[in-house]
Amino acid sequence: MLGWALPRLWSALAALRLCLDRIAPPRKDRPVLFELPPVSSAADAANAAAALLEAVAVGDLTPAEASELGKLIEAYIKALEATDFAEPLDKLERMTNR
Repeated sequence: MLGWALPRLWSALAALRLCLDRIAPPRKDRPVLFELPPVSSAADAANAAAALLEAVAVGDLTPAEASELGKLIEAYIKALEATDFAEPLDKLERMTNR
């Protein structure tokens, strides 16, 4: 009785899967378990980069994973530098507005 509907249902599900894979593709990466040294200043970035290189050298991270983590460190350092620049600038502006 439903024999004619099943092939159409399966093809509709396949089409839906194709659409969903285009809209929200499955993740190709995985969580990275890596102990990153604390980074609280631009000077700490060198230690973090050295740790990334070491992890790649021993096979704990792939070069692509290390590259992505390096981008995160770079963005964090830029944010720290912007904050470090903003504080003296605010102080200078307060001094000149008196």
